[in-house]
Amino acid sequence: MYHLLFAGDDGQLYDHRTLRAAGRTGDRFVELVDEDMEKLPSGASLVLVPGGTPVGLTRAGQFTTLEQNPWADGRSWAVGALLPQGYTRTLLPSYMRHKQERPLPLLGYTAVACRNGELYAAARRTDEPDRWNPAHYDTADLPARVRGKLASLPENRILSHLAHCALEYHCFTAQNIFYGRWEGGLPVSPACNARCLGCISLQPADCCPSPQTRIKFRPTPVEVAEAAVPHLDGGEGAIVSFGQGCEGEPALAAGIIAEAIGLIRGATGLGTINMNSNGGHTAGVKDICRAGLDAIRVSLISALEDTYNAYYRPRDYGLPDVRRSLDAAASHGVCTSLNLLVLPGLTDRADEVKALVDFVGEAGVELVQLRNLNIDPDWLFERLPGGGGDIIGVTGLLEALEEVPGLSVGSYSHPVR
Repeated sequence: MYHLLFAGDDGQLYDHRTLRAAGRTGDRFVELVDEDMEKLPSGASLVLVPGGTPVGLTRAGQFTTLEQNPWADGRSWAVGALLPQGYTRTLLPSYMRHKQERPLPLLGYTAVACRNGELYAAARRTDEPDRWNPAHYDTADLPARVRGKLASLPENRILSHLAHCALEYHCFTAQNIFYGRWEGGLPVSPACNARCLGCISLQPADCCPSPQTRIKFRPTPVEVAEAAVPHLDGGEGAIVSFGQGCEGEPALAAGIIAEAIGLIRGATGLGTINMNSNGGHTAGVKDICRAGLDAIRVSLISALEDTYNAYYRPRDYGLPDVRRSLDAAASHGVCTSLNLLVLPGLTDRADEVKALVDFVGEAGVELVQLRNLNIDPDWLFERLPGGGGDIIGVTGLLEALEEVPGLSVGSYSHPVR
C-alpha cells in the first residue's frame, strides 16, 4: 500500500499513517497502483505544489483533502516529484488549489508516495537515464570550462549566450557544449511561428513567468560552425541540436542553418547534426535537410487537429504541414522522430492514442521521444477542447506505441552517425 506523502509548515516530509496515496489523471483522482510506480529515481527532486492541499484516500475508499498537519502545528502541503530524463510520468499529484491562485510554474509535477519507509514516484523508465543524471552537471569545474571556451572564441555570440544558459539557467544541453560531450544545444532563431501554451522562453502575461530568456540575435553561419565543429569532434555520442528552449522555430532560420551545416561538414564528418522543430515551416525544413541534416525531432502534443491547434496556436501552418515536413525529411534520408508532450489525462485518452498511432504509422516515424509536459494541468485543460473516449493510462499509451512496427520509444535524442 502506498501512503500519502505531504509536507508541513515546519519544512518536514510526513508519511501519513492511514491515508492511502492518490494521483490524478485529467480531472479525476485515482489510487496509486504498482503498474504506475517506480522507486524515486536517482536525480529526481521533491518539490511543493504551490498552494496545493494534498488529497488522499481513506480506508473507506473516499478521496479527502488533508488541510491540517495531524502531527505538528500548521497546515499540510501537497508534494510532487520532478523526474530526470529517461523517466515518463504516469500520474499527476493529487491536490486541490483555490481558483484565484496563479498558474503553477512550468514544471513537470509528478505524483509521489511512501511505502515501507521508501519514496516512490508515478513514473515508468523509458530510456537510459545516466547521461541526463544531474550528478553529471553543474560540477565544480564548469565555470572554468566556460571561461576557457569563451576566451578561445571571445567574439562568438552563441557561446556567450550559452554561457548564461549554462551558469544561470543550469541548462544541460548548454552545459554539454562546455563539457565537450553528448548533446549540445545551438540556438539560432529568435522568431517563432507558433504561440505554444507551454513555451518556456516567451509566455503571455496571463500564464506564468518564463523560466528562461529567448535568444535576441541571429548568429552568423561562422559562429554556428565555430561552436559545432569542436563539439562534434569531441568523441562518441556527440550531437549538436538546433531548436532549443531558449529560441523560437529554427526552420525560420533555414538560410543560416543550411550554410552552417555546409561549413561544419566541410570541417568534420563526425557526430550527429539534429534539429528540434515544430515542423510547420516545411520549405525551411526541406532546405535544412538538403544541406545535410542527420536527424529531426518534431514536437507534437496531439495528432488531433483541434487539440493541436489549441496548444500550439500556429501562425500560417497546420498539422498537415507538420506531416509534410516529416515526409520531406524522410525523403532526404533524415532520421525522423517525434517529441511527444505527455500529460496524463490527455495524451493517454483512447481517441488521442488512436490518432497518434495512425499518425506515426502513416508518417513512418522512427522514434517517439516521450517528454513530460511542464504546465499547470488545470490552466491547460481550460484551454483545450474536451476529449472523448476512456483514459487508458500512460502504461496503455506505451503498450500501443510498442506495437507499431519499426517504431522505437525513448525519452531523448540519440546519435545516428
